[in-house]
Amino acid sequence: MSAALPRRLAAEFLGTALLVTAVVGSGIAAARLSPGDAGLQLLENSVATMLALGVLILIFGPVSGAHFNPVVSAASWWLHRRGADGLTAPEAGLYALAQVSGAVAGTVLANLMYALAPITRSTQVRTGAGLWLGETAATFGLILLVFALTRSGRGSLAPAAVGAYIGAAYWSTSSTSFANPAVTIGRAFTDTFAGIAPGSVPGFVLAQLVGLVAGAAAVMLFYPKPTAGATALTASP
Repeated sequence: MSAALPRRLAAEFLGTALLVTAVVGSGIAAARLSPGDAGLQLLENSVATMLALGVLILIFGPVSGAHFNPVVSAASWWLHRRGADGLTAPEAGLYALAQVSGAVAGTVLANLMYALAPITRSTQVRTGAGLWLGETAATFGLILLVFALTRSGRGSLAPAAVGAYIGAAYWSTSSTSFANPAVTIGRAFTDTFAGIAPGSVPGFVLAQLVGLVAGAAAVMLFYPKPTAGATALTASP
């Protein structure tokens, strides 16, 4: 039987919080350790993020599915809405609330660890067609990867595969692959290396939603039905 909903929501909150703490905290550390070298800063930030993501999926996957991302939760609902597995629409909404609040909490924690104000308005403007296209591509690839694994019975590979994908997408997409509305919102509350100006958030989130739709369509094309033994991205039985 899957974990009770309150436990799953707590796992999504804490997992997303720790993920964003890793993203923002490593960004702050990178800027301090490697001032003036943006490439090295991005390398340090991306390595810390991909490793943290893999570990957090291992920790929380058996409890909540380790979504940490509203578009993953939305895809879980949509792709399994006709079956008994997957999230219901209300559950997906509650997952999103837990993820967004966790992302903000993670940013606050990272700011405080580095003796910064708990909440600061980011001034890092990230806008333009190229960046939006990068976010669409990053989110498309993430959705396709996650559900290709789960629908083909290879969900155990998710910690390594998702971490590796995000690490690669940091470097291959123009936007450095936020690919997550909750993380995007959380990063608006830090005026540091990983921040995004609040005015840039809507464009990123809209691009992520486009990537969600395109990714879900690709999953339905290539993996129209889960293979025998495959499970939805919720909690382990």
